[in-house]
Amino acid sequence: MNHQSLNKESTHDKFNLSDFDHYVAIDWSQENIALARSTRKDSKPKVVEWNESKVETVKEYFQKLRGSIILTIEETTTSHWLYVELKEYVKRIIICDPYHNRLLSDGPKTDKIDAKKLCNLLRAGILKEVYHTCDTAYQLRQILSTYTDLVKAGVRVQNQRSAVYRSLGEKYNKKNLSEMKVRISDQVFAKFVSDWQDQTIDQYFEDKETFERRIHQIVKGNKKIKNLKDIPGIGDIFAFTIYALVIQAERFKSKGHYWSYCGLVWHEKLSGNRSYGKRKPRYNRQLKSVYKTAARVAIRSGNNPVYEYYETLEEKGLPHKQASLMAARYIAKVSWGMLKSGEKYDPYKWRKDELDAA
Repeated sequence: MNHQSLNKESTHDKFNLSDFDHYVAIDWSQENIALARSTRKDSKPKVVEWNESKVETVKEYFQKLRGSIILTIEETTTSHWLYVELKEYVKRIIICDPYHNRLLSDGPKTDKIDAKKLCNLLRAGILKEVYHTCDTAYQLRQILSTYTDLVKAGVRVQNQRSAVYRSLGEKYNKKNLSEMKVRISDQVFAKFVSDWQDQTIDQYFEDKETFERRIHQIVKGNKKIKNLKDIPGIGDIFAFTIYALVIQAERFKSKGHYWSYCGLVWHEKLSGNRSYGKRKPRYNRQLKSVYKTAARVAIRSGNNPVYEYYETLEEKGLPHKQASLMAARYIAKVSWGMLKSGEKYDPYKWRKDELDAA
């Protein structure tokens, strides 16, 4: 077998495109597979297509090739499964961000054409990689994703229940819930909807508690996640969220790259030595919410290193909004450093650099 697994697990290790003999792109769907392949000598990719989607077919195709293979697949719901299944059959896999593949939307569109264009983008070295790994910690994202969806759905139903009472001129109040139910009992349809909402909300809180118990067990059994809880403003859920989304802190070259990933910095637009303002990068909204919320909690609670840092920034003349952002960046930098080094929280190890940077 032509198995060419990497020694390093990280998908963001450096590599040279010239090191590979075959450049392969796959356009995968539930009905068919389109595969485009190009060698160093080929001027145009060659495309093959199968009318059924079987990963064994692709594995057999790779086994027949001689030399090193680099493979790219666009990020979809099946991309991680393909990553795990095909990793041992190629030297390098790039799961790429379809948002950046604008060439695919130009001109006619078929699976064969998309695979061919994707292969050309791979050869050109201009694909934007999306992080994937076979590390078992990656599975924590499934728990996080389901928990996040559960909370969103639960909050939505609670807002809908409040809207039902407001539509009848009542203000929803948990303390007077029994009185409000009596008033709404003569509204047949409203009562039907309200009863369903009450059952759904009760089930939501039960499911939420089940997930949070499971998350607490995971945090308790993982030293790196547990250490994050020492940072002011970070509890079980936030620590679990940070770890599940980051997994390998080494994939971020610096604190600036990590801040950009978390949406805590802006990129300046420059052309012809002229500035056209700043724009936010594409970032992880969950991590931004975690760090900004953690900063607000730490500042509001007071009497902790983050609050002291925030006070120092205000004394230097920074407005509240800017000082709060710097506190969020501080928490982000500390958590990134802890995941990278495996060390415990030292509240004053990073403060001097942060104050100098401000």
